[in-house]
Amino acid sequence: MADIKAPVFPESVQDGTIVEWHVAEGEQVARDQLLAEIETDKVVLEVVAPDDGVISSITKGVDSTVVSAEVIATFEAGATAAPKAESEELSKDEADKGTTIDPASVAAPVQPKAEAEGDFKDQSPAVRKAAKETGVNPADVQGSGRGGRVTKSDMVNPTLKGDNGQVIATAIGQRIEKREPMTRLRKRIAERLLSATQETAMLTTFNEVNMKPLMDLRAKYKDQFEKRHGVKLGFMSLFVKAATEALKRFPAVNASIDGDDIVYHGYYDVGVAVSSDRGLVVPVLRDTDSMGLADIEGGIRDYATKAREGKLSIEEMTGGTFTITNGGVFGSLLSTPIINPPQTAILGMHAINERPMAVNGEVVILPMMYLALSYDHRLIDGKDAVQFLVTIKELIEDPARLILDL
Repeated sequence: MADIKAPVFPESVQDGTIVEWHVAEGEQVARDQLLAEIETDKVVLEVVAPDDGVISSITKGVDSTVVSAEVIATFEAGATAAPKAESEELSKDEADKGTTIDPASVAAPVQPKAEAEGDFKDQSPAVRKAAKETGVNPADVQGSGRGGRVTKSDMVNPTLKGDNGQVIATAIGQRIEKREPMTRLRKRIAERLLSATQETAMLTTFNEVNMKPLMDLRAKYKDQFEKRHGVKLGFMSLFVKAATEALKRFPAVNASIDGDDIVYHGYYDVGVAVSSDRGLVVPVLRDTDSMGLADIEGGIRDYATKAREGKLSIEEMTGGTFTITNGGVFGSLLSTPIINPPQTAILGMHAINERPMAVNGEVVILPMMYLALSYDHRLIDGKDAVQFLVTIKELIEDPARLILDL
């Protein structure tokens, strides 16, 4: 008999919550099979089977809080699941012999309504228990968990689906409310955002950038770039390089405040905000001053994939000296991004829209983007913030400056 333990959490993570068990007690499992998921305030960690065997018992159920390396289940390596009941085997043997059994002579076991209506082995223990108690079939419930899975809270306050999968009200004319607890990640996001607004002297400065030179450059070389490097050439990599160059020129924007000290970082770790089903996460590109455009594009692509699959590690989201967020992918025209502490600034990109602009005394239609830089005024003066943003504008409007280091 062996113990199955929660993963060893980093020092920055105190505990976690079991959000789902993918197996039940007595179930046969294979080596490396996913057993449970534990949500921390940063990532969802997976617990897998150490070997082939059987889950003897589950000591920590769904919604239980666990600490680092705590025992959550027991496991018997090399064992096999118990065979089916003797009556079931007898029925199978009789069927194989061609013997006819009168269904009326066999007493049907008493089953809860919900369990009789379907097989819920793929549901978590908490959901199966709720199904027995409420008589609600999980197959009829709109799931709010990752990948559309039904959670315990979904069973307590169910939103039912019709035959075509569309959400329907439980009663005609009823005003439906759904209540569910915040995930640990959402609570952590809320805490950090509130802390940033209360503990920093946050100010935002704006500018606009003509995207035509960058769009022309991308249109000219995107096919060659993808063929050579195996990744698509996007705008984010060029903004990361432009921001890195601007950070070199304005060290205060790359610094952080630690108590009464200012910490000037001699490296450039740029966080790129990525949207996921669980919320906004900020994985970090390390040493962007030594990365090429292809390296940046590949890193962003990998992070986006991991974010969608919930595979980002804590290490990949730890640190960072500056952050870039792009609300433009969702259609945002203008916003004031919130600083990601302990960083002192964040760059906000927005949607590209054609606007009439005055160029050499003539009105020209150009693809324009608003840029926003939110910064901590305790450390960064307005002059430096404005010039930092102007530097990014100049590098984007004339990309050759990046190559020529101008």
